Amino acid sequence: MKTFTLPDLGEGLAEAEIVAWQVGEGDKVVLDQPLLSVETAKAIVDVPAPFAGKVVKLYARVGDIVPLGGALVDIDDGAPDDTGTVVGDSHVAATPAKDKPSANVAPAGKPAPVAVRAAPAVRALASRLGVELATLAGSGPDGAITSADVEAAARHGAPAAPEAQALRGPRRAMAQNMAISHAEVVPVLLVDDADIHAWPKGEDATWRLMRAMVAACRAVPALNAWFDGKALARRVFEHVDIGIALDTEEALFVPVIRHAERLDRARCRAELNALKDRVRARSLAPAQLKGHTITLSNFGMFAGRYASPVVMPPTVAIVGAGRARLEPVAVGDAIGLHRRLPISITFDHRACTGAEAARFLAALLADLELAE
Repeated sequence: MKTFTLPDLGEGLAEAEIVAWQVGEGDKVVLDQPLLSVETAKAIVDVPAPFAGKVVKLYARVGDIVPLGGALVDIDDGAPDDTGTVVGDSHVAATPAKDKPSANVAPAGKPAPVAVRAAPAVRALASRLGVELATLAGSGPDGAITSADVEAAARHGAPAAPEAQALRGPRRAMAQNMAISHAEVVPVLLVDDADIHAWPKGEDATWRLMRAMVAACRAVPALNAWFDGKALARRVFEHVDIGIALDTEEALFVPVIRHAERLDRARCRAELNALKDRVRARSLAPAQLKGHTITLSNFGMFAGRYASPVVMPPTVAIVGAGRARLEPVAVGDAIGLHRRLPISITFDHRACTGAEAARFLAALLADLELAE
């Protein structure tokens, strides 16, 4: 008998939420068969079986938050002795797994977790619509629940999941990250306006913002950097990986556009659209949500003129774009109406000076005000 524990999923996280079990007690599993799906900071990922055998016990229910190294499942691999080996933490349990206390063990008399077959995007849809997947019969292959099943259940008043008493999934991660930023960063805000009157009609604002950020990073690399507050060390990058803040009903996601300095308008838009589709489907790989060198928040597409965007360590700067508007400006000796784009930059004053940030902002505005 072996106990499989929550492994390190490569995101540096201390916990993950159980989204769905793909197996139930008594099921036989093969190597690498998906056992369950978990939600980490931003993504839903399947956790595969580390070996073949028979599922004897599930330690956690859907909705439980399991710490790294916490027990997930007992699997009888057919070995002649019961050593209580723990798989996932690379150590041997002091007592047999079946006797180990666990905060996630189902209480006596309560049903074991229900195995639900549904893709990550379907589970996310069910969460948004308040549909309990365990109550549905799937119409997809092998009984998998489809988006149509969830939508039909929502229309016909299927039993709703109980109201959450605590933050879960992406919102939980967002709250934790904001607390880290508040505790660690020394933020300073700079604001100004870019005169974009010369832009052609229908110009792609996000592309222009990203191009301007690349130009500013080349002019003042100090803001395209990571800062280690404990070691008081800074790493300045030559390449520009831009984290794009995308809003969803669940929370804020920040997928990364890699090597923005290499992208033209068409490739940039294609990559951005692909990332948006993956965010909606909750199919982003963890690697696509980390490692950016600077961040962009285009909040003006909703509302707002200026903001104080939050810098997330280890990055040291974030650019925010507000809603563009027509404003009176001096044109020689006359007054004209020009379209102006509000820009906000928050920077970590531990990592760069105010003069560096101001020069960065000046370079950003200069590129934005070009006609092409």
